[in-house]
Amino acid sequence: MDWVYRKRVVDPQQMTNLSRDHRALIEATLPIDEGKTTREQTASDGTQKLLIEWPTKSTQLPISGAAPATETVMIPVNERRTACVSSQVGCPVGCRFCASGIGGLEGNLSAGRIVEQAHRLGRLTTGPISNVVFMGMGEPLANYAEVTKAITAMNAPWGLGIGARRITVSTVGLPVAIRRLAEFPIPVTLALSLHAPDDHLRRELIPWAEHASINEILSACNDYFNATGREITIEYLLLRGVNDRTRHARQLADLARSLRCNVNLIRYNEVDGLPYRRPIDEDVLLFQQTLRDGKVNAHIRASRGRDISAACGQLRRETAGSK
Repeated sequence: MDWVYRKRVVDPQQMTNLSRDHRALIEATLPIDEGKTTREQTASDGTQKLLIEWPTKSTQLPISGAAPATETVMIPVNERRTACVSSQVGCPVGCRFCASGIGGLEGNLSAGRIVEQAHRLGRLTTGPISNVVFMGMGEPLANYAEVTKAITAMNAPWGLGIGARRITVSTVGLPVAIRRLAEFPIPVTLALSLHAPDDHLRRELIPWAEHASINEILSACNDYFNATGREITIEYLLLRGVNDRTRHARQLADLARSLRCNVNLIRYNEVDGLPYRRPIDEDVLLFQQTLRDGKVNAHIRASRGRDISAACGQLRRETAGSK
């Protein structure tokens, strides 16, 4: 454990304070790295993206066809190093604007494979991973058991040692699972991927939105705040001419005031073959100001990795298309 989590060593032969026989036993029976990094990209801003292929010998992944692959991203900002990890291969939600869900869900990742993503990213840097966000491929709360096991290892003193406040779980909004997460002993930050201020538009953009209304989801988020004391983060992806008008901002402000929350505004990263476009800067700033005029704490998230297939699922899709 010390070699793997503190020293970030995964080759048993380098664990020199273990006997030769024990090193051989570990190497033969305990795979520490299961995945294989098949592509790696580094952006001009230092963002690093890995495409990891997983062996198909698993009860949770396909047993035939091409090797399942997921993306993971390391985002450096000053002394902070954030690992963006995937929880599933593909995604069942099918957001109309997202590359991750094209092709649907292929399977769930195990807790070990989720932690391995953050561990691999940590080995790319001189310092340890400081933050983890479950904002890669998949819906984390649809893989609840494995995601919470992974969070346990990420948070534990014997593991990655990352504080609960530095771990964020992003969800499209599953009320039952949100309330279940509220009882989980590690009070992580909950991020709600809202992306529309009314149910009609949200169902057009997010097929899974038909399963729960915005009011039902916000009620579960309020329960999460009451149980954990942690403010909710509302993630709102701005799509040019679709959900970025002033009327949308006013509607969103009304929703946000019903919740102890802050709003992160995200400018869309275009995906080839999809009809959505990135908003113009003037519209983004006006949207933020309208929220602030409505007494809502709103921030514009800095775009990172624009020059390396930044949108979630793009690298996997491009790689599959080139084979």
